Amino acid sequence: MPAESPLRLLVVEPDGGCPLDRLGGQLREALPGALVTTCRPWAGDAVPPRPAADGLVVLGGQMGAHDDDLHPWLADVRSLLAAAVEDAAPTLGICLGAQLLAAAAGGTVERGAHGREAGVVDVAWRPEAADDPLLGGLAGSWPGPSMHQDAVTALPPGAAWLGAGDLYPHQAFRVGPAAWGVQFHPEVTVPVFGAWARLDLPDPDRAAAVTAELADRDAEVAAAGAELARRFARLVRRRAVPA
Repeated sequence: MPAESPLRLLVVEPDGGCPLDRLGGQLREALPGALVTTCRPWAGDAVPPRPAADGLVVLGGQMGAHDDDLHPWLADVRSLLAAAVEDAAPTLGICLGAQLLAAAAGGTVERGAHGREAGVVDVAWRPEAADDPLLGGLAGSWPGPSMHQDAVTALPPGAAWLGAGDLYPHQAFRVGPAAWGVQFHPEVTVPVFGAWARLDLPDPDRAAAVTAELADRDAEVAAAGAELARRFARLVRRRAVPA
C-alpha cells in the first residue's frame, strides 16, 4: 500500500521583513509532517499560477496592493489568489495578503483615510461569522496586532464581512467558500512588530508605546494565533482528505 502523501502548504512572502514568524511553528504543530514551501517573489522566486497545494497563506509587506510599477510580481500574486478562490483552496491572506485577495476578487483597496493603524486592534466578530467555517464559534473580541496604512474600503461582490474594527471596518472577510482575509497580523511576535513600528512610525515614543502594548498582550495574541492555525489546519486536512 503506497505511503500517504504529506499535506502541502504554499506560503507567499512578499517582503522579507514580514515573515511567517510564529505562525510557522503553529501551523507545523497543527499539521505534523506537512511540507511548507515559501515563495519569496521579492528575492526572485516565480509565483505559481495556481496554488498546487492543500492550503495557501499570503503574508504582509511594505508595498501597496497595486504597486505593480515597483513590484511587477504583485499581479501574479493577485492571479494566484483568484485561482485559489476558484479552486476553493483553503487560503489565508494577512494584511497585504488580505488586500491582495480583496483586489483580486473585485474589491477596493485604497490609502486609509484615517492614517496608519498601529497597535493591537480588538476585532469584533459580526453575526456573519457565527457559522463561518474558519471563524465560527469564536467568543468575544480578537486581539489583532496591526500595522498598515492602506485598507480594504469596499469588499468584493458577494464577500462575507466577518470582523470589524473601529478605525478601519473590514478587519476580516471571506471570499467564496474558503479564502479568508484578515487585516491584522495573527503571526507576529514582539521583536518583528517592534521593527515594523520603528520603520513605519516617525514618532519614537509612539513606536515604543505600540510595541509595549503588544508585549503586554503577547500571551493573548499567541493563543489567538494558535487557535486560528488549528482551525485553518483543520480545513486544509478536510480538503486534502474528504470525509
